[in-house]
Parts: sequence; structure tokens; C-alpha cells
Amino acid sequence: MQLRYQFRVYPTPGQQNMLARSFGSARVVFNDALRARQDAYETGVKLSDTDVQKQVVTAAKKTPQRAWLAEVASVVLVQACQDARRAYRNWFDSMSGKRKGRRVGAPRFRSRKDNRQAIRLTRNGFTIRPNRKLYVAKIGELKVAWSRDLPSDPSSVTIIKDSAGRYFASFVVEVDQAPLPEINTEVGIDLGLTTFAVLSNGKTITSQKFLRRAERTLRKAQQNLSRKEKGSNNRAKARLRVAKAHAKVADSRRNFAHQQSTAIIRDNQAVYVEDLAVSGLVRTRLAKSVHDAGWAMFTTMLEEKAARYGRTFVKIDRWFPSSQLCSACGVVDGPKPLSIRQWTCAACGAVHDRDLNAAINILAAGRAERLNACGGTVSPAA
Repeated sequence: MQLRYQFRVYPTPGQQNMLARSFGSARVVFNDALRARQDAYETGVKLSDTDVQKQVVTAAKKTPQRAWLAEVASVVLVQACQDARRAYRNWFDSMSGKRKGRRVGAPRFRSRKDNRQAIRLTRNGFTIRPNRKLYVAKIGELKVAWSRDLPSDPSSVTIIKDSAGRYFASFVVEVDQAPLPEINTEVGIDLGLTTFAVLSNGKTITSQKFLRRAERTLRKAQQNLSRKEKGSNNRAKARLRVAKAHAKVADSRRNFAHQQSTAIIRDNQAVYVEDLAVSGLVRTRLAKSVHDAGWAMFTTMLEEKAARYGRTFVKIDRWFPSSQLCSACGVVDGPKPLSIRQWTCAACGAVHDRDLNAAINILAAGRAERLNACGGTVSPAA
């Protein structure tokens, strides 16, 4: 399986200038490739991938308008052309139903005003030198903050400049599955806003509310930005301060999700989570809290780590009434407003904590689904 390993890099001012040229050249080639495909589609002309690359890279370098493309590594331009091809293929495959998942829209042109820029290089465009520096074609040797060793030789690397002005190198490496020793524990997880997660074994994970805690700092930084004149250097500095504040929140949330997902996968052989409709919840009055919780990122990490470490990960149907079902007798007690955190079953009199009861029901439903998929004769509680 393939994984990404991302490290912070520290280019010199001269290297930053060359990276800016590379980012701009890749953006122009990407846009030219999209425009060429659009024109060919509108006129009914069949244009192969090779023809597009020759037109927007090889032939473009010989014209006065695009002669500066020769100043950057050719592998950067070729990969930008390939990215445009992949974007178009994903769009057509999504419309035809060949591509699974949510519908993908038409590819859009990249803007020079985008605060995140990136270039991608294959093996012939970079090497890791013996001095532990990353050599990038026509950029030079970049200083890398290695936090860990790469498990294998990378097949490609993406150099990224984020909105906060930080530079990263993201390596794609091939890793073998590393199954953990089998254990007998399984867990169901109920995700929430007041409490980030309640596990069926009674453990609770407190919601850190990273965005809420940083709101005062973000508000002051945003107010300071709004007072700056557009196009001024002071506005650029203020925008960078806002971006750094948001990056700090995002990094903290991602680190928290990594820590919690790793602990859950390590301690349980099977993990069951409710398939929440996050895209629908972010259109409600709870949108800020839902975004701040980062449920989708957390469940994605659980799924990826389960696949790598030989654990089982199952998503329960989002219409399963986990909060309405009595985990003791299996009677559906009906919907309840979010303000009710504890309720008593009218059938058996059992007193339930809303979230813990839901987690127990998710565990039972997950076990039933897993065993039935394996050929067992198991039915849900209700």
C-alpha cells in the first residue's frame, strides 16, 4: 500500500524564488492543458494526451510568450499536464458512473492568487542526497526537517507552499502491511459535539474545540486584516498572520485526530463507527462546531490505519436508530431532541446515557453486520 510522509523544508531565499517560478509555470501549463482540451471538445476534435503535452509544453517553449517555461524543470511541466488530464478523466468518469463516490465537477483553472501552491516530481526530478538534503531539479538541495526515516525509496514528491508561507515535501512511499497482534476487544464509537467521542466500553474523549478556543485570536487578526488597504504590504503581512493562526488550529486538530485514532486502533481488533452525513450537517446552525470537530478526518484515519495494521473497520448505516434504541431490551423508544442527554426506556425501565447507549448499539450492529458478511447466522438486536 502507498502512504504519504510529509516533512517541513526550509528553502533559501534564492530557492524560494525558483520555487515561485516553478509554481507559476506549473499553474500556466495546467491552465493551458485545460483550455486545449476544452477547445478540442467544443470543436469535436480528438486530442490525445501526447498531443496536449506537445502543444502546451514542447511547442510552447519555442514561442516568445512561453519561452520562460524552459527555466524550470521539465518534469514539473509534464506532471502539471498529467494533473490536468487526470482532472478531466475524473470528471468524465464521474458523469458516466465509472468513478465511485460523490459527483466530481468540471476541472477549474488555477489562479495566481491561490494561497496554496504545489509542484509534483517523479523519480527523475529529485533525489535524497547522502547529506540528508532533498535535491530538486533546477532548485537545488533543500534542507529537510526529518522527523522519521522513510520506510522505502519514494516514487514521487510534492513540494507544497501553504497559505501560511510554510514549505513541505510530501513523499509517496510503498509500505508493507504491519498487522498488530490479534486481540479480543471490539468497540463502537458514537461521535458528538459536546463530547468528541463516547466508546462502548465507557471511555469518553473530550472535545478539544480548537477553533472555539482560538476564536479571540482569530477575530483580532481578521479585524486587523480588514483595516489594511488592499494591495499594500501591510495587508499581505496581516493576511499571513491570519493564515498562520488558522494553520495552528488545523495542525492541532490533525495531531489530536492522529493520537486518538492510533490509540483506538492499537487497543481494539474491530472498530465500528456511525456513517454521519457531515456534508448535510455543515449546512445547519451547527456548521462551525461540526467543522471544528473534524469527524470526517478522524474516521478516515481510523479506516486507513485499520487497513494497515490488520484491524477491522466498519461504518454503520447512518439511518440506524442508535440513539432511539434501548441497548438492554431492543425497543425503539422514538426520536429525542439533542437537549436530552439521559433517558429511561418505557419498556424495561433501564436508564441510559444517550451517547453511551448509542455506542453500545453501534457495536452490536457492527458485530451483526461483520459476522453476517462472514457467513454467520447473526441478527441485530432489533
